[in-house]
Amino acid sequence: MEGLSVVQANLKVYVDPSQSKNLSSAIFRELSALLFKYDDAFDGVLLAYNVHAPENKGRILPGVHPFIAVRLEAKLLVFSPKPDMLLEGKVVKVTEESIHVIVLGFSSAIITDEAIRNEFKYKTKHGQGLYVNRSNRRHLIKAGTMIRFVVKSMNEETLHIYGSLMPANTGSVKILEKFSEHTNTESVTINSTPKKRRSKEKYEVAQITEHGNHYDPSQNHYDPSQNHYDREIKKSRRS
Repeated sequence: MEGLSVVQANLKVYVDPSQSKNLSSAIFRELSALLFKYDDAFDGVLLAYNVHAPENKGRILPGVHPFIAVRLEAKLLVFSPKPDMLLEGKVVKVTEESIHVIVLGFSSAIITDEAIRNEFKYKTKHGQGLYVNRSNRRHLIKAGTMIRFVVKSMNEETLHIYGSLMPANTGSVKILEKFSEHTNTESVTINSTPKKRRSKEKYEVAQITEHGNHYDPSQNHYDPSQNHYDREIKKSRRS
């Protein structure tokens, strides 16, 4: 899914001096308070972090309310959806006017009927609303379906996403993946080259009769009365 990225960041965390005895726990509490909230510094929503405990105790900043400033190197998982990105979420409600989706378990999204392509038709079955694809009856969108949709915009304060099902590569994730696998299978050309077989030429016994004077080896002389002789040539060769 698009919109997720891992970011290497240099952070500065401010901790109350009263927490100096357990500085690591205080740092983790400050970072945990940033989770699942939009932050301009990250240009998105912080979902998770991985930091190493600082080797030093930081530096105390003087003032009316002094704080300990601690520098950290952290690896952050940030959710930052932008227009035209593809997101995936679970459908929680379907009405004729809209489809309601939960993304990553915390962000809500809505797809209005104006943003649903015409090949989907709204129906009710057993009192439950659903959208059915006109060309593929198995392509259903109902409560519990995981769908893939395109981002139109996002409200940063409420983390509310406005989506669209207009592109052809959106809809039920299960159906889209099956279609993708089927397309990839057809596009793969398997060239099967048969093993070369050595051709064998068979030569059978050939009998060649030639006419002419005949020599009789048993008599050890020519027999002029014979005006022909027979010669058998037997030849066998394998290649």
